[in-house]
Amino acid sequence: MEKVKISEKSKPHLEKELLAPYTHLLRVSGKQLRVKIALAFNYWLRVRDDKLRHIVDTVNMLHNGTLLVDDIQDNSRVRRGLPSAHCVFGVPLTVNTSFHVTFLVLQRVLEMGPKATEIFTNDFLEVVRGQGIDIYWRDNYICPTEEEYKDMLKQKTGHMFSLAVRLCQQFSQYEHDLSKLALHMGLYFQIRDDYCNLTQQEALEEWPGSEDKQARKDASFCEDITEGKFSLPVIHAMNSPEKGEILNILRQRTHDVELKKYCVSLLEKAGSLTYTRDMLVDLDRTARAEVARLGGNPDMEAVLDELMSWKQ
Repeated sequence: MEKVKISEKSKPHLEKELLAPYTHLLRVSGKQLRVKIALAFNYWLRVRDDKLRHIVDTVNMLHNGTLLVDDIQDNSRVRRGLPSAHCVFGVPLTVNTSFHVTFLVLQRVLEMGPKATEIFTNDFLEVVRGQGIDIYWRDNYICPTEEEYKDMLKQKTGHMFSLAVRLCQQFSQYEHDLSKLALHMGLYFQIRDDYCNLTQQEALEEWPGSEDKQARKDASFCEDITEGKFSLPVIHAMNSPEKGEILNILRQRTHDVELKKYCVSLLEKAGSLTYTRDMLVDLDRTARAEVARLGGNPDMEAVLDELMSWKQ
């Protein structure tokens, strides 16, 4: 769990209450795949352990803070097998807590220096823009092209990875540009998430780990369908005869498990799940080629092996 620095002007018991939605979210850790990816980059960067841990914890803290609002934006009832924070603590406090955590992160970044602050501002702004584009498409029933969707994923997820890598590089002698791989890993990670959300929820990063005994692992099913999201399989299916039925189901924002299973069967019939699987194979191959071009990295290769769990 990330340690949250408490402002000297705040009473400890009040700060605890203000951050309650955040600490609720941290009760179940998930698989920590994002953290593993960030740590794997250090095979090249060789940042000392204390600085590395501080940066990775800071970026992970930012990510978890954004999840509080993400669940509100998506009307998600469950996160990591537990009720979403806003369902427990209410929307107003949860939104405020997300802002609170973001500024605690900024406080930590400011301590790293002006260059780190510039990196944080640029990368996090891209993350926010990407999230906004995704929401805009969904809520206005606008299906993006595949290339538009990939660009959005590089913003929303790739730049969160890039943020960690670029912050670490400020404290490294390594001079090669790792941003291409960071953005690609974000793209691969999110398309993998699209596929697993529909077919293998247990492979998702946000799915509770085996050690998370308190979580209800059967609490959600195909949440992207309930959200009405234009994920990669859905975008591909828009060129198939199944388009009309799929769109009708997405517009309902349904929680009906049988209806969601039927939607998945339509995506399979349209060839969209096969198409996504083929793309994941290609994304994995491209990532490994880039790792090899950079001189190899057994830590990153191990993470890529773990990400291949979608094939099981």
